[in-house]
Order: sequence, then structure tokens, then C-alpha cells
Amino acid sequence: MFFLLFGFCLMLIMRWNLAYPSEVVPIVGKLLSEEGMLTPDGYNSFGAMHGTIMVFLGVVPLAVGGFGNYVLPLQIGAPDMAFPKINMASYWSFFVGGVLMLASFFMPQGTASSGWTMYAPLSIIAETGETIWLFGMIFLITSSLLGSVNFIATVIQLRTKGLTWMRLPFFVWTQFVTAFLLLLAFPPLEVAAVFQLMDRLAGTSFFLPSGLYVGTEVLNVAGGGSPLLWQHLFWFLAHPEVYVLVLPAMGIVAEVLANNTRKPLWGYRSMVYSLIFLGFMSFVVWAHHMFLTGMGTTMAAFFQTTTMIISIPSIIILSAFFISLWGGSIRFNTPMLFALGFLPMFGIGGLTGLPLGLASADIHLHDTYYVIGHFHYVVAPGTIFALFAGIYYWFPKVTGKRMNEGLGKIHFYGSFICMNGVFSPMFIQGLAGVSRRLYDGGTTYLHAQPVLQWNEFMTMAALGLGLFQFFFIANLFISLAKGEKVSSNAWDATTLEWAAAPSPPLPHVNFEKVPDVYRGPYEYNTDGANGQNRDFTPQHEAVKG
Repeated sequence: MFFLLFGFCLMLIMRWNLAYPSEVVPIVGKLLSEEGMLTPDGYNSFGAMHGTIMVFLGVVPLAVGGFGNYVLPLQIGAPDMAFPKINMASYWSFFVGGVLMLASFFMPQGTASSGWTMYAPLSIIAETGETIWLFGMIFLITSSLLGSVNFIATVIQLRTKGLTWMRLPFFVWTQFVTAFLLLLAFPPLEVAAVFQLMDRLAGTSFFLPSGLYVGTEVLNVAGGGSPLLWQHLFWFLAHPEVYVLVLPAMGIVAEVLANNTRKPLWGYRSMVYSLIFLGFMSFVVWAHHMFLTGMGTTMAAFFQTTTMIISIPSIIILSAFFISLWGGSIRFNTPMLFALGFLPMFGIGGLTGLPLGLASADIHLHDTYYVIGHFHYVVAPGTIFALFAGIYYWFPKVTGKRMNEGLGKIHFYGSFICMNGVFSPMFIQGLAGVSRRLYDGGTTYLHAQPVLQWNEFMTMAALGLGLFQFFFIANLFISLAKGEKVSSNAWDATTLEWAAAPSPPLPHVNFEKVPDVYRGPYEYNTDGANGQNRDFTPQHEAVKG
């Protein structure tokens, strides 16, 4: 969460510069330059590190490392993850990677500045900050690989008696598929990072072509390498990485929706099959990020087709969420509000991605603010809303106390309005052809003039978004100190982490007695087993007689 806040602050500084180019940045201006302004080089660095920190140090560690390590063993009736020492190694590898990324800000020439995609050859001939970025990424990737092995082994080996595959909570399924994505997609990028380090430090030319000019001189390297090879290796990871961000979010939303509609998830089996198909298809769509490289019509047609196909399972899951709401006795508490907010926001993110999967539209929209708007609707009001839903939902399990509902609802409504204020105008600017890489927000470009006013609007919305996060931070600390104490099953839930474990769970073993499972994960709207007067039946409760 610290890294999410830090990455958000980098974005605030960038947005201030886009709205008010050549003006002093308030409060932190003197830290940026002698003039108190964000320099063009600084803008490039902040852009590169905002993407890197939010994705690799913020969302993935929280969605997978945080929620996965805590909730998954509880939901499958396991006393711990399968390999605690591998878990520890994963954590320390993440820690070293995070420290390296932060330390790169103190390098004499600054941190990495070639974008979070680190395209070669620009990233290879850039300053020392790129080297630190590559070392940091190797540690972060290693951390994810170690964690993914642990998740897969835990789900396969440590499910409690009676917990068959189709009795798994949907959250467990999302973590299971995500672990396979991490395990299969990250090694190519780790290899690519080592290759790029070799190009920078050892004089190799994996990604450097022959006859490359830097300024007015030919770069003195062996040559013969391919910059496009880096793009292929990067995007082979980076598109599945989008689903690494989204799938755990879907799992969290599923748990919150089922609990607060007091209904089973509609189409549970179809959601599971769609999830598996989604994971498989995520490995055959990567080149739709590379239509501009001139891959030819045949290959472009192949990747356009696979990109359209992968939207089908996403639509099935999203539709199942919406249908699950129908006829439910909905409780509009804070986690439910964030889960409900996820649905339309993710839908907008998904629908606006379809034109980018078609080469003819993508060539016009590539590198414009339209792409930024689309991606952020998927991962900001999409995934991050789901993460907030998860924090509010499982906070009583971790602490035995409930977060304040009033502060939580102010946090949600403010964030919902401001998020849309930040990202929806990006579609307008993108369709007008404004590039996302302009340091001054397009002030010096004639075609950007009719949509320049949106820069100030988005900056004010971003500042408002930052303001409403203080309600969350205050709520977190106030609830830790003085929050309402609740029972072990604070939400009247059916899954094992609520129904069979105390709050907080017992150290090292989770449960007083490891439960057996007799039914599916979402048996709501029942008369209760064994004649009890309630509308749910926990997974571990056997029916007598």
C-alpha cells in the first residue's frame, strides 16, 4: 500500500505539470529542480516509475501476495501455505527489488526514463538508472515465480477433506489460474532483462542492431540484434500480466457479491471454465500491442482474432456478476459499494479495449491518451476498487474489528466520482489524437488545442482523488485503535475463513480444528442446516440425519 501511495504521488506531480506546464510544482517543487518545476527528463522518469511501481510493486503484491497468502489457505482449510520458507524467500526478493527501485531515484543521472516497457535500443543507451531498474525487475520477477510455485502446490496438496475442485471459492480459482500465468509468463521477461543487462554491461548485442546511430556517431557494438525481440519478450509477459492484475480482483468481487446479495453466484461452473480459458488465451494475444511494427496482414489477422476471442470469457464472468445481483437481498455496505463500483468500471475498460485489438483502429489510437484511459479503467477504478472491497471485507477477519462505515462510504463515493473525472476525459483527448508522451500536455501542438482544457479538469479530479484517500487512511488507523469489535463470522458468510476460523485466525495453524467440507461455497438463501434460523449454510457444516 505504501508503494501504491508513492506511485500515486508521482502521478499527481505529472498531472500538475500537464495542467500547468512551466509553473512551479507546489510543496515538492524544490525537490524536483532548482526552478521548482518538473523537467522533461524528470517527467519521463516519473512516467516510467509510476507504471513500474503501480504494477509490479503495488497492485500485484497486494492482490496476489497480500490477499492470496492470507485468504487462500484459510479458504481451503490449510494451516499455512505449502512452503513457508519459499514464501519468506519470495518476500525478501520482493523487498530487495523494491529497495533497488526506490534507490534508483538517488542515482546521479536519475532513475529509469525509458517508459515502463523499457523498449530497446533506447533503454540500452540510457543512463545508469536503467541498470538499477533491470536488477530490481530480476528480483521482483524471482519473487513472483517463487510465490506462484507455492500457490499451485498449496491449492493442489493442502485442500481439506471434502473440498473438491467445484467446491472451491471463486477467489481460490482466480489465485490458482493467476499463479500459472505468473509461472509461465514471467520467465521470458526475466531472460530478456538478463539479456538487456548483458547489452548494457558486457557489450553484447541481443537487442542492438548494426549501424545504430546515437547523435551523429555510429554506436560501436557488435550489432546484429533485434529491438523487436525485446518487444516480443516483454509483451509475452505484459499481456498475461493484465490478467494477473484483474483475475484476483474478480475473485474478491465474487466473494463480496455472493455474501452481500445473500445468493449463490449465478453460473459458478461457467465462470470457472471461462477463467481457465481466459488464462490460456492470454498467452496468444500479446502481439496486438505491436501492430505498428509492421507484422504483416496475416499475423495481424491472427492476433486480432485471438484478441476478440479473449473478450468472450471476460464478458461471461462480468455478465454472471450482474445476473447474480438480480433478485438479491443486497446489503449496501462499504465492501459491496466498491464491488458494485468495479462492475461498470471494468466493463468500460474492457469495451474500450476492443478497438485497440483491431489493427486499423489501433494504428490511429496507438500511444494516445485513449490507451491510457482504457488501461486505467481496467486497473484503477477496476482492480483497485476490488482491492479496496477486499480490504474492507477481510479487515474484520485480520483484526477482529470492523472498519467505520461512514468514513468508508465517503471514501467510496469520492473516489468513484474523482476516478471518472481523471480517466474519462482521456478518451476525448485520445480520440483527438493527443499523444500520451507530451511533457507539456499538448500545449505546443495545434491539434491538441480544442481539448487542452481537460488537462486542468483531470488534475483537479486527481487532487480530489488524493484527498478522499485520507478518509481511507484515517479509517484504517482509527478502526485499528477503536474499531467496533465483531464476531468471528462478521458478515454471516459461508466460506471456511469466516465460518470455521476465529478472527483473527490462530497463528501458524489458522484453525482450532481443521474443518471438513460438505457443500459448495455459496449456499445462501437457505433455511440453514439443522433447523437453525439463518439464511446461509457454512461449507463445513454437515446436515444431520
